[in-house]
Amino acid sequence: MSVHKWLFVKNFIKHPVTVSSIIPSSRFLMNRVLNRIDWERARTIIEFGPGVGNFTKEILKRMRPDARLGVIELNHDFVQWLRKSIPDPRLHVAHQSVEGVEDVMRQMGCKQVDYVISGIPFSVLPEPVREKVVQSTHSVLSPDGSFMVYQFSRAVLPHLEKVFRKVEEEFEPLNVLPARLFYCAK
Repeated sequence: MSVHKWLFVKNFIKHPVTVSSIIPSSRFLMNRVLNRIDWERARTIIEFGPGVGNFTKEILKRMRPDARLGVIELNHDFVQWLRKSIPDPRLHVAHQSVEGVEDVMRQMGCKQVDYVISGIPFSVLPEPVREKVVQSTHSVLSPDGSFMVYQFSRAVLPHLEKVFRKVEEEFEPLNVLPARLFYCAK
């Protein structure tokens, strides 16, 4: 087993609620989410809960050379891994809660974000935190920005629909566990 997969499994065992899956996202899930991004237009992307960086690395591969990616991760082991293993100057790793997305944007010198991608387990967040995250995400998006959420349940859907004018839903069966995807337009 590779080092990053072992780190992921170890942290799932230590923190099963916040890590939410025993293995990282599949390439099928990543492609389904990332194929919705207009890479020519995307200048600033934020990722909530990057874990060991599977999505992060793929985003960086597809991003423009002048684009920026901010990742917000609460798990100390994952933050250290990301900082060591991905030496890309376009990447900003923030060790904090996603509730502080506005703070991360200030640190990055950004006013608005084109895309926010999230795999954090919304169903385990306390109601006020979940509401704040959805509201904060809406407020930092550019007028034509998108919030892209992948989950293992539909529990987050009513919260997204309360805040975003348009929410599209898809399903990706080729992931462990099969995932629900929500694309939210401001």
